[in-house]
Amino acid sequence: MPQNEYIERHRKLHGRRLDYEERKRKREAREPHKSAEKARKLRGLKAKMYNKQRRNLKIQMKRKIKMHEEKAGKSASEMPSDGALPVYLLDREMQNRSKVLSNMIKQKRKEKAGKWDVPIPKVRAQADSEVFRVLRTGKSRRKAWKRMVTKVTFVGEGFTRKPPKFERFIRPMALRFKKAHVTHPELKATFCLPLLGVKKNPSSPMYTSLGVITKGTVIEVNISELGLVTQAGKVVWGKYAQVTNHPENDGCINAVLIV
Repeated sequence: MPQNEYIERHRKLHGRRLDYEERKRKREAREPHKSAEKARKLRGLKAKMYNKQRRNLKIQMKRKIKMHEEKAGKSASEMPSDGALPVYLLDREMQNRSKVLSNMIKQKRKEKAGKWDVPIPKVRAQADSEVFRVLRTGKSRRKAWKRMVTKVTFVGEGFTRKPPKFERFIRPMALRFKKAHVTHPELKATFCLPLLGVKKNPSSPMYTSLGVITKGTVIEVNISELGLVTQAGKVVWGKYAQVTNHPENDGCINAVLIV
């Protein structure tokens, strides 16, 4: 057992404190008061940064509440349940419906633009010198146009390498992965799922096209074996997940499903 996991081991063997839930609830209730007191006490640049952070959190919370209200399609005016509606009331329900539809369209546009509510919102950008190693070819020292990828990559099923004369980027066989350990945040369970592709690498679009997988990369995994279904009853096949570890160091890809 690693040395730093003794707390987890003790928790598994003996469980938590009897008043753990109550203490947690009280701690969470005290949190807004503590942050407000901290905001009052801070001065100068720290105060500016802290207040900006609090303002952003409040804006995000308000947006989420507004989105949920629009999604629910709450209307102030109640429609009569039985009998014919007058002409001037016919369009009211349609307006609420259109609100919900416009909200869905906005959400889809956001997803297309690559803006997800991901588990790790910020990651350190990977420089080209970290990802690629220069390969010198030929007898002369001048020919250094080839690059070897030093990070974990994913290539499709029918992938074949180009002839050495035309190959610009070399992706070694030992660093090509086909499966990932994906954790479902709501089920609290981890599954070994096959990869379908690399959706977005935050460091560079070139890394995305090459299939380079680093920490924070959004990958697509096949979750058909989990048996998740849509509201229409269709089985969900592919879903996005974000990589949470450094695969080149650990020898495996750990990711969290974006639900």
